[in-house]
Amino acid sequence: MSGQTVKVGQMEIRYLVDGAQTGGLGLFEMKVPAGAHVPPPHSHTDNEECVYVLDGVLRYSVDDKTRDLQPGEWMSTPRGAVHHFSNPGFETARALVMMTPDIGAQFFRDVAALANAGGPPDRAKLIEVMTRYGLVPAAPPAPSHNRQRPESFSPGRTLLHSFSPQATQR
Repeated sequence: MSGQTVKVGQMEIRYLVDGAQTGGLGLFEMKVPAGAHVPPPHSHTDNEECVYVLDGVLRYSVDDKTRDLQPGEWMSTPRGAVHHFSNPGFETARALVMMTPDIGAQFFRDVAALANAGGPPDRAKLIEVMTRYGLVPAAPPAPSHNRQRPESFSPGRTLLHSFSPQATQR
């Protein structure tokens, strides 16, 4: 799979090191167009993750901390921490993502098969794929009158709700 690009809706994933075969470190390049539909907030039961931005702006949240990462900036996600990302900018964001141990390229191929099938993906099947690879969708945040979300946050723009390649961008 090394070097092969997998399109997951509007995003692109290009694996550079597939560590799933050895239970080791994995590394992939991720491209996120502005306004692209992205995975919902989730955690990993067995994996740690580090995101390093190469181009554009990637809004990255880990638990209660959110940052707009610029080129050369990074954030790590400890095992079990809820995280989420989006592209609030006007150009495609490009990042290197390192996972240890790696979930592997097959995860993205399985998600792509659901996300690229046309129309919104089957929520139950998507959750089954996520669970099989140790991803746990986060519970929606409790309503709060004082809570402010970043301006680009939109629950309807996550993988579980409306991720399809035909969806229009904002």
